[in-house]
Amino acid sequence: MSGYGDLLRTPGVARIISAQLTARLPSGMLSLAFLIHIEGIFDSYAAAGLVLAATSVGQAVAGPLTSRWMGALGMRPVLVVTLIVCATGILLIAFAPMPIWLYMIVGLVTGLSTPPIQPAVRTIYPKMVTSRQLTPLFSLDASAQEIIWIMGPVMTVFLATQVSSVIAIAVAAVFLIGGGTWFIACPEVGKVRIPRSRRRMGVVLRNRAVLLSTITGFLLIGSAASIEVGVVAVFGEEGAEAGILFGIWAIASLIGGLSMGHLPIGPWALARRIGILFVGMAAAPFALEFWWLAFALVIAGIGIAPALAVMFAIVSASVKFSETAEAYGWLGTGQLIGAAFGSAVAGFLIDEIGPLGGFYTAIGFALLGVIVASAFHGWHPDLRGRDASPLADTEPVQQIS
Repeated sequence: MSGYGDLLRTPGVARIISAQLTARLPSGMLSLAFLIHIEGIFDSYAAAGLVLAATSVGQAVAGPLTSRWMGALGMRPVLVVTLIVCATGILLIAFAPMPIWLYMIVGLVTGLSTPPIQPAVRTIYPKMVTSRQLTPLFSLDASAQEIIWIMGPVMTVFLATQVSSVIAIAVAAVFLIGGGTWFIACPEVGKVRIPRSRRRMGVVLRNRAVLLSTITGFLLIGSAASIEVGVVAVFGEEGAEAGILFGIWAIASLIGGLSMGHLPIGPWALARRIGILFVGMAAAPFALEFWWLAFALVIAGIGIAPALAVMFAIVSASVKFSETAEAYGWLGTGQLIGAAFGSAVAGFLIDEIGPLGGFYTAIGFALLGVIVASAFHGWHPDLRGRDASPLADTEPVQQIS
């Protein structure tokens, strides 16, 4: 753990991590807040799933596009414009009553304008630390993200049940505006310039590590989103149990990420970590009561941050620096489409068969994740004995022929 202390003492690292976590805290709030808000208005989890899906699809489409814009126009201009539009969309969903189709359109626009903070910060990291520190930094970053999933759901459930879902969404908007402004003002954002990529948009997906991480990220987050909807359906919107369970789940992921952060990353690393998630998901439906679900989510959580850290590291080690932002944009796209599909499928199944529908959806996504990561482990670079620094723009890149 001392290595993490050294990382945080590196100039700028603690500041940039804190700023991006604050700006991205709404990621842990808005899905649940929108779910509770829309379900409360229309008395339908399916309707809520449609709005969540529209928002996530918008985010997915925007991810690679806004990431490339940062190379062409600079980080700050893209971040400022998207921040303004996204915050406006969130506040409209909170305060403006409208029919479901209009909620979906506003959700889509909100998603399309999500500030590309995640690809920006992961592009900045290799310029802030030594190559030896980069893999531990990705592990620290993936683990620190769990603060989002600890504070976000707990705050959302508390505000939505004790005050109102409108206030829960408005508070998320405040964090986005405040944290986004802080991140944009960080000196590192102005110092690092992403070179303009010379290749067409989407070509980076021919890189095997990027494609593997995008697909498995889709399945990992699809599983997580599904079980979130299932847990809310079990305990309803009035109690605090769902928020507490999400907090326990995130703490387990935080512990897993920090404890596995220095382990060597071999070709089977991703399959093993997603396998841990699958074991927890498979155990969950046996008893839909608080303590059993807490036990199952602890097991599942231990695999989440380590799996994400592996994805970040193998992508970084496999692409040129000029392509890192777009590569992480596609990785985020896979995860967001997973959230969209997971939420939507779980919502429809819950309306049909009850809360178990969310858990069955989560198991299916996790199982597919294990199968894909195992079947294509040959696409997974072996980082044992090497660092995760991006390739120089003059180096050859391994691609799918």
